[in-house]
Amino acid sequence: MNAADSNARPSWLLPFALIVLLPFGRAAEAGTLALVVLCAALLLRRPRSLIDLPAARWALAIWACYELAALGSTLSAVMPARTWETVLAMLRYLPLAAGIAWVLRDARQCSRLQSALALLLLLWVLDAWMQALTGWSVRGHAEPHRLTGIFGAGDPKIGQVLATLAPFLLAPARAWRGRPALIVAALLLLGPILLSGSRASWVTYALVLAVFIWREAGSLRRFALWSGAAMLAGALALGLAWHVSTRFDARMQRTLLALQGSEQGLNAALSYRISIWGDALRMIAANPWTGVGVRGFRYAYPRYALPGDPFATPASREGAFYAHQIVLEILSESGVLGLALWLLGAALALRMWRHAPPDARARAWPAGVAVLAAVFPLNTTLAFYSAWWGLLFWWLLALWIGALGSVDAERAHGA
Repeated sequence: MNAADSNARPSWLLPFALIVLLPFGRAAEAGTLALVVLCAALLLRRPRSLIDLPAARWALAIWACYELAALGSTLSAVMPARTWETVLAMLRYLPLAAGIAWVLRDARQCSRLQSALALLLLLWVLDAWMQALTGWSVRGHAEPHRLTGIFGAGDPKIGQVLATLAPFLLAPARAWRGRPALIVAALLLLGPILLSGSRASWVTYALVLAVFIWREAGSLRRFALWSGAAMLAGALALGLAWHVSTRFDARMQRTLLALQGSEQGLNAALSYRISIWGDALRMIAANPWTGVGVRGFRYAYPRYALPGDPFATPASREGAFYAHQIVLEILSESGVLGLALWLLGAALALRMWRHAPPDARARAWPAGVAVLAAVFPLNTTLAFYSAWWGLLFWWLLALWIGALGSVDAERAHGA
C-alpha cells in the first residue's frame, strides 16, 4: 500500500460527514470545511496528486459553469451585497467536489461510502415511520399536517430529501437480495414520503421509481406492465394513508381544490405557486440577460407582483423567497447567460459519463439518479442557490463525479 492509499483511509469519512450533519442546519458545513482543509493540505504537500486527478479536473470545469452563472448575475443584481455573498460562499463547492473526487478515486471507497449512506438513510426512514406511528421522532413531535422526521418541527424537508436520496437505499437493496429486496425498500420509503405532505417529493419519488423500473424491465412492454403495477400499489398506499392519517387528509383536501375548475382553486391547490411563477416570468422579461442576481428573487418580487399577490408584503419590501422551479429560478436570478452556463455544465457532466468505463458508471448509478431527481424540471424544487439545498445538490454531484472517476485499485495494479 502506498502513502496516498494509507492517508486516504480516515479521509473517506469526510464526504459522509456532510450527509450525517445535514439535518442539523449549519453543522453540515463542518464536513465542507474538512474537505477544504484536505484540499489545501493536498495542494501543499502533494499538489500533483490532486491536479493530475481527472475527476478533479472535471469537477473544476463543471463547478466553473455554476460559479460563472452566479458571477454574471452580479451585473444587474437588485441586492448586490446578498448576491456577492452567495457568489463567494459558492467557492467552497470546488474543494468539496475536488476533495470527494480524491477520496473516491479508489473504487473501494465508493462501496464503503454508499453502504454507510444506505444504512444512515434506513435509520432516517425508520425514524420517520416511528413519527408516523407514534407522533414522535428523535427530533421531536411531528407538525400537525406533515411528518418532519430527523429534520425536526418547522423544517419540512424530510419528504424531498428521502425521495432524492432514495437511490442510495434502493440500489444496495437490489444488489443485496434482488428484486424482492428492491420492492421492500421501495415500499418502506413510500410511507414517509407520502406522509411528509410534500407533493414535490411525490413527483420526485415517482421519477426515481420509474428510472429503476425501466432499468429492471429491459423492454417497453415489461416497463408498461411493471409501471402499472407500481401505480396500483401507489394508489392503494395513497388510499390507506388518506383513510388513516389526518395529516395526509388535510394535504389531499388542499390538492383537491384543483378540481374546482377555477384558477383560484388551482393556485390554492399548488400553494399559490402560480402567482410565484407568473411573477418570475415578468421578472425574466424585465431582466432577460443576467437576471436580478442570485438570491435576489425575494427583493425584486414586489416590483412584479400583481395586486392581491399573497406573497407581496409591502411592509417588508420582500416577497416569495425563490421561484420554486429550477428553470424559472435560473432564468429569473441569473438570466439567459446563467441558463446557458448551466446547460454547458450539464453537457460536460454528460460527456464525463460517456467517457467513463462501465464499472465506474455502475458505481455512479445511485448518485446519477439522485442528481437527475434533484434537477428534474417538471416539478417544484427547493432553491439551488440556497445554502442548504445548494450544498446537498453539490454533494450529490460531487459523489457522481467522484464515482465516475474511481478506479478499481486491484484491477489497476493487476493491469
